[in-house]
Amino acid sequence: MELNENARVDTGQVDDRRGSGGGGGMGIPIPGGGGRGGIVGLIIAVLVALVGGGFGLNAMNGGGAESGDNTSLTQKCSADDALKQLDCRNTLYVNSIQAYWRTALPERFGQQYQPSKTVFFSQGVNTGCGQADSGVGPFYCPADDLVYIDLTFYQTLADQLGAEGEFAQPYVLAHEYGHHVQDLLGTEAQMRRQQQRDPDSANALSVKLELQADCYAGAWAKNATGTADEQGQKIFKSITEQDIAQAIDTAEKIGDDAISKRANRPVNPDEFTHGSSEQRKQWFTKGYTTGDPKSCDTFGGSL
Repeated sequence: MELNENARVDTGQVDDRRGSGGGGGMGIPIPGGGGRGGIVGLIIAVLVALVGGGFGLNAMNGGGAESGDNTSLTQKCSADDALKQLDCRNTLYVNSIQAYWRTALPERFGQQYQPSKTVFFSQGVNTGCGQADSGVGPFYCPADDLVYIDLTFYQTLADQLGAEGEFAQPYVLAHEYGHHVQDLLGTEAQMRRQQQRDPDSANALSVKLELQADCYAGAWAKNATGTADEQGQKIFKSITEQDIAQAIDTAEKIGDDAISKRANRPVNPDEFTHGSSEQRKQWFTKGYTTGDPKSCDTFGGSL
């Protein structure tokens, strides 16, 4: 993967709340809460807690509005060495993902894309879905239409789950923006209604939602080299097969079965909420192979 050093990093697509001191109580993760803990979600909270990390998302606490100060991030990402900085690279990944959906959503689904910011936070944050801390991993909150991530998560991903590749990072973000797309299309709300009508299928429906987000991430990856900044500068110079292999490796490492085994917990498919390693690899690969988000119909048949 090679980013274009001439691409403008649009920090306006990020809300930098690091160091703001918001949120961060010791919330126990609540499965089925208001936030979609997309890439690893509430499952990783179990693993992180067991191996010495944080706690999770407490969706029962009311949401609280707050905003960050992007001044230092904007200055950093305007410098010549911006792409050496983790937060600037991740901001550029967000720029690419949203540039893709601005075109793909109307072309493939006949609906205009509505942008969503990514919130960078440290330790804890208040969200429209409640209070969260870093242990929950990255997540999307449909109540405020925002993606949330503590960037130290990538170190957890590498050290505790063994997903060390650089391309794991844009895959994480692309998955969460897949949830935003589901929110815009009404897929999330429809799935919630189905869960209420049929509680016994709640986990299976959650798996379908998560695998679709994986597939959407694959569709973005296929088209990422065609994304550009507002001045028309390409954001990626190249994405290699090795990068895609890193994303697939990450998908494998964060399957429900793999995380359960790593946490020394019984593997019970009836309790899966995000999909097995094989399923996550399969659906990311399908999105990448076809390059078409319309192919990501995980709700249309068997998985």
